[in-house]
Amino acid sequence: MNILLSKEFRTPHNTIPFSEIHIEDYEPAMMEGMRQENAAIQSIIDNPEEPTFDNVIAPRTDELLSLASNIFFNQISCNTCDELDELAQKMSPILTEHSNRILLNENLWKKVSAVHDNPRELNEEESMLLDRVYEGFLQNGACLSSDDKKTFSELRMKLAQLTLQFNQNNLKDTNAFLLHLNDEKDMEGLPESSLEAGALAAKEKGLDGWIFTLHAPSYIPFMQYAKNRELRRKMYMAHNTISCHGDEFDNKEITRQIVNLRRQIAQLLGFNCHADYVLTHRCAEKKENVYRLLHQLLNAYKPQAEKEVALIQEIARKMEGPDFMLQPWDFAYYSHKLKMQLFNIDAEMLRPYFELSRVIMGVFGLATRLYGITFKSCSDIPVYHPDVEAYEVYDENESFLAVLYVDFHPRNNKQSGAWMTSYKEQYIDEQGVDHRPHVSLVMNLTKPTKEKPALLTLGEVETFLHEFGHALHGIFSRVHYESLSCTNVYWDFVELPSQFMENYAVEPDFLNTFARHYKTGEPIPPELIQRIRDSRNFLCGYSCVRQVSLGLLDMAYYTLTEELTSDILQFEKEAMASAQLFPQLPDTCMSVQFGHIMSGGYAAGYYSYKWAEVLDADAFSLFQQKGIFNRETAQGFRDEVLSRGGTRPPMELYYKFRGQEPTIDALLKRNGISV
Repeated sequence: MNILLSKEFRTPHNTIPFSEIHIEDYEPAMMEGMRQENAAIQSIIDNPEEPTFDNVIAPRTDELLSLASNIFFNQISCNTCDELDELAQKMSPILTEHSNRILLNENLWKKVSAVHDNPRELNEEESMLLDRVYEGFLQNGACLSSDDKKTFSELRMKLAQLTLQFNQNNLKDTNAFLLHLNDEKDMEGLPESSLEAGALAAKEKGLDGWIFTLHAPSYIPFMQYAKNRELRRKMYMAHNTISCHGDEFDNKEITRQIVNLRRQIAQLLGFNCHADYVLTHRCAEKKENVYRLLHQLLNAYKPQAEKEVALIQEIARKMEGPDFMLQPWDFAYYSHKLKMQLFNIDAEMLRPYFELSRVIMGVFGLATRLYGITFKSCSDIPVYHPDVEAYEVYDENESFLAVLYVDFHPRNNKQSGAWMTSYKEQYIDEQGVDHRPHVSLVMNLTKPTKEKPALLTLGEVETFLHEFGHALHGIFSRVHYESLSCTNVYWDFVELPSQFMENYAVEPDFLNTFARHYKTGEPIPPELIQRIRDSRNFLCGYSCVRQVSLGLLDMAYYTLTEELTSDILQFEKEAMASAQLFPQLPDTCMSVQFGHIMSGGYAAGYYSYKWAEVLDADAFSLFQQKGIFNRETAQGFRDEVLSRGGTRPPMELYYKFRGQEPTIDALLKRNGISV
């Protein structure tokens, strides 16, 4: 029996019965889902009644397909295997072709156009859905000629295959590198947590000594603490040449093709470039506004960044001699030395106070304090891997809000990074039943060892808070239409709820609710919290310029109006030159592993992180005025931003909450760039 074809799963809250799903179930379920959607679409077309919002726009046509494909592609990201990867390569063009057939269906487009041109009186949410559906058809080729529609479909199918291959190459090449060390001298400088994790990784491979990988919990501490400069260089070069070795996992040509395909699609639709195509549905609206923000930030932060690099060069020369030339693989190591000198604080000092179970308690407790919601661990809810834990989320009145999955630690079959996703999104059906969301947080945080529980860095706590902000955006959703619910908002608005939550990471009143030594139970000392706060803007100039450099790279690719034929490495270096703080190494390349803009949703949108940072600083400044746990302010944020999804233009939602337009002032003040 194919459980995916069942209407009800007979699990708590109708959650996904992962253990009952077999790889061979996905293809027939998706094929049946496409058949059902085609039938539903045909019934809309064949309906002899006058086209209306209710009989053309509102009906859900893809219930089974959405469920099956959502589970499938989520598993590709966090729990994959060779068989799933192969099936993804097979199904991706089929699914893209299916989507194209719907969006390019002339008879369906006539119905949608008729409703758009002669709508009945609609409420605000219905109007947003109608506009989104109409614009979706336009942006996906509905008005193209027959020949151009065929070309459009071919380009989209090829793009879908290449973006999938891009991700698979990244994961496989990341996993292919292992730094296996046996000499204790090579361990000099590394903290106990890294040694324990390295020893565990070696033991899992049946080897002696230590293994270090390119996954963040292994790579970042190694670069920060390892005294052996040659090994740091080796790790840095391995990390910065992922999918750039000219082998089967190389992404250079794939990157070129992805960029060119997006340009071709945009131009086929009448736009000059992909950025013009994308920004018609972004807060930024046009590429000139994106560049204005990036250059504004570059002008404000680069002088600070250059001072920071000079200070790190200075401390390196004091330690190594006057002729020492700082290289990129030295930056984390000597910046840590400078941070210790200035603030006497580093990640390892804080780890004992950030034991994962207590961090969970603190983050969940923050949501309780702000919004009154509670989290109940539920072992009856099936999960897809033993690492995963499931929670039921309840509102203050004890009504059920959502299911939340958390998946904290790295695995070889899991993409790097951290993200929030949904297995089911919220909507209210025709009978008025509110279908609550099933939200998942996927991260790659420090693993426990045989000797110690998972002890996190402050940066990892911030990552948890960030993704949890996305989760709250999903959990609080209360809209009628699934395509407008949860995080289905403009891409440069979606990071506001997540980045807003990061503000709490350095707040004493938050840290004091959970940060206790994992052995002694002693609370984190006030002087340590003060050092955290004193050091919060350490390297803020460097960090901002780094983000701006990536935004400039993104825009350079996606403002192209002609075919990209130049060498990818050279193109990248020219695009990022104005924001570079080190001489650029000839063999390294970010583009070929830059999943956000190549295989993810941030093409011509990486600036969104900085755009949303302006919003989050401005929003949190109101909490600072009213009290960082102020329930009335939090309720306003929930009611006007978190629960509304994409039912109104995002800046209208923000203005309704904040009462004013955002400015860059709060961000500059927070970063100490201005007073």
